Amino acid sequence: MISLPVALLALQGPPAADTATRADTAKRVRLPPVTVSVTRSAEEGTRLPLAIGVLDGPQVRAAQLTLGLDESLSRLPGVVVLNRYNYSLDQRISLRGAGSRANFGLRGVKVLIDGIPQTLPDGQSQLTNLELGMVNRIEVLTGSAGALYGNAAGGVLSFTTETPLLPWTARLRIEGGSFGTWKAQSVMGTQQGRLRALGSLSRFGSDGFRQHSAATGWQFNGKVEYDLGGHSTLGVRLALADAPRAENPGALTIEEYTQTRDSAAASNIFRGADKSVTQQQASLRYRWFGTRGAQLEVTAFGLLRDLENPLATPPPTPPSNTARSGTYSSIDRRVGGVRIAGTLPLSRGSAAVRLSAGVDLQRMRDHRRNLRSFEGRPLGSAFVDQVESVSELGPYVQLHWAPVDRVLVLAAARYDHLVFRVRDDLKTGGIDRGGERTMSSPSGSLGASYLIAPEATLYLNGATSFESPTTTELVNTTGTLGFNTELGPQRTLSVEAGARGRIAGILDYSVAAFGNRIRDAIIQAREVDGRAYFENAGRVRVRGIEGGLGVQPLSWASLHATYTYGSYRFAEYLIRNGATTDTLDGNRLAGVPRHFLRAMLEIHPGPFRAELEQLTAGSVYGDDRNTMLVEGWGAGVTTVRVSGEWLWGVNVLRPFAAIQNIFDRKYVGSVNLNGAGARILEPAPGRSAYLGFELELRSPSP
Repeated sequence: MISLPVALLALQGPPAADTATRADTAKRVRLPPVTVSVTRSAEEGTRLPLAIGVLDGPQVRAAQLTLGLDESLSRLPGVVVLNRYNYSLDQRISLRGAGSRANFGLRGVKVLIDGIPQTLPDGQSQLTNLELGMVNRIEVLTGSAGALYGNAAGGVLSFTTETPLLPWTARLRIEGGSFGTWKAQSVMGTQQGRLRALGSLSRFGSDGFRQHSAATGWQFNGKVEYDLGGHSTLGVRLALADAPRAENPGALTIEEYTQTRDSAAASNIFRGADKSVTQQQASLRYRWFGTRGAQLEVTAFGLLRDLENPLATPPPTPPSNTARSGTYSSIDRRVGGVRIAGTLPLSRGSAAVRLSAGVDLQRMRDHRRNLRSFEGRPLGSAFVDQVESVSELGPYVQLHWAPVDRVLVLAAARYDHLVFRVRDDLKTGGIDRGGERTMSSPSGSLGASYLIAPEATLYLNGATSFESPTTTELVNTTGTLGFNTELGPQRTLSVEAGARGRIAGILDYSVAAFGNRIRDAIIQAREVDGRAYFENAGRVRVRGIEGGLGVQPLSWASLHATYTYGSYRFAEYLIRNGATTDTLDGNRLAGVPRHFLRAMLEIHPGPFRAELEQLTAGSVYGDDRNTMLVEGWGAGVTTVRVSGEWLWGVNVLRPFAAIQNIFDRKYVGSVNLNGAGARILEPAPGRSAYLGFELELRSPSP
């Protein structure tokens, strides 16, 4: 839902050359309504029967470190981002509960960068090539999107990078702060006739606030777009990333957290738990725009990823020195795919009908090898050597119908066919533990909105979706090779009703009530020696409400607030515990808070800007049995950010500084679900600070 004043009326994304002077909200209210594309066709966001959130470039980058999605996405209702402060595992991102149960990476949510999928066919997403320092727009669909995006689309995150519109622009950004954290980035862009190009190079490093949590890395992101004629464009995008170090401090027990919250798990230190990743992604996109609103987009993309991952997990038969012996996991990944999407107007006028359709094809191949390790170094021969592949085929169709001026109806349907294969290259004992799994599912959605006033909309929608296990979740429960033949996809039925609008030109509001019913929920049933095993445990019931409010009574002051409440409970949860079966019906889902609130006061007199932000989350359980309750953040975590903007000619200098957790509150940022040995706590740092500047040079307007 589009809840904040600047988000409600954001354009497709201001060009890089136009970000020097930020228009205030009073000026923005005279701009046209926002158009979004996260629905796979251009739609007027205020009319959609869906919860859509939009953030523009300044909201993502201004006075931020641009190191994590918690900096910006928490501005939107329905979005909960919990920072693990562990660069080896990424942040925990939840859209109405979707993705909340991932103990690493991003799960259950579709991710796109400039229209290029960052989500693999099995539903696992990776943000390795995301550079927030060049993102100019984020669109978020917080409800189910299975009818448009297929597998594991409990929500959608769509990132769009800048598009330069001047002969040349150049930007340098340098920042540093507590815990040895620093980042440097340069961005250059140009438009020459029909050609537009943008490139970004950045480097990052941090010692981490905990023991054994240092990280380093660099990224290059570039894109070139060429206008072939009056109605078509051809674009190329290249993203390179190298993160040679991301130490994993692991989760703490309550006793360890109470004694020294910036410590690391001893086994993670002794066994050298770390992660090294290199990734390259390239894409080619062709777009055609017809004279009557017809569109066609064809995208081909490929990805190479090499992961070297020393784990604290002991090997199946560890040597005598078990304290320093772990598992060394390596994955050689190859991914390729094609996305085709088109829109065709069938009628115009008061009863407009528009048809959108397309197909997604994607294939992933992982060569996975596990070896024994000593202090993080691989030893001997592999005890797992297998090739895993996942193929995806997903055609979809969407109907846009406006029977009268005030009513909009959206209907969509999709069918997904997934094939999982594993080839056992070891064949230990002459037994081939390879195999094949096929998972297919239809998905559908239907929604309608009603414009009750020029700036007020009511809407209602319902949808079905499914989520397959990832290749990691399909690990065999009876051994270390092959796929679990008993684990299947979970399926969701969701409903949503909402309203959004504007009052008196100064107050924006949005509210939505939602409910999901999930059957055959994929649950991390247990953890053995640091290795997680998954089962279809039963049914989950989700009920919640989310809202956003933004008011700007004065041209130099504004107040924004978002709130999300969710009741996430197991309606049925039967899980094996040795020879018995435990019944956990009625228990809360671990890892996701029922309450999440963010409020921010902005004061921006002249060239100065100050932000006072308050963020708080409710209590969470660290385990499905609800025996380990982690307290919430109480009154919350307070952050103060200040920045300025000085122009000389067409050039701009933007210094900034911030103090985070200004009252030095002790709190747990996230939890490790069902951690073995009660290792569930992922602590957050106390008071910290950073400062930096951004210098932008640009050519005069043509």
